Amino acid sequence: MKALLVLGLLLLSVTVQGEKNKRCEFAKTMKKHGLDGFKGISLATWMCVAKWESDYNTKATNYNPNDKSTDYGLFQINSHYWCDDGKTPNAVNACHVSCKDLMKDDISQAITCAKKIVSEQGIKAWVAWGQHCQNKDVRQYLKGCKL
Repeated sequence: MKALLVLGLLLLSVTVQGEKNKRCEFAKTMKKHGLDGFKGISLATWMCVAKWESDYNTKATNYNPNDKSTDYGLFQINSHYWCDDGKTPNAVNACHVSCKDLMKDDISQAITCAKKIVSEQGIKAWVAWGQHCQNKDVRQYLKGCKL
């Protein structure tokens, strides 16, 4: 029984450490690609948005039945306006990118598109920002990351 408890604690520790490493790697990549301070938005705010939009999951999708669009990737970028998924009616594809490319572990295209979105609509384009990040202490989203 004691061995199972120790094993369970080790697995939990590895899982928590893995989640921290993934989160911190995203933060480093976002900083490297110029999101920290872009349009006056802090890196911690971007990390808050990514947490609440996708839980840092680059493969996340969310179907929107109202307009038959889908949100893709780390920032949940919408196929009606920003990317091409080949199935959304009257899609605009303003980022000139395949929605599949927004779901890669290499988040550089997602960052480029997020910059375009925030340049045109501001950070308020993300519902998660208003619900979870606006007027909140977002420093916790960078906690433990060596930037």
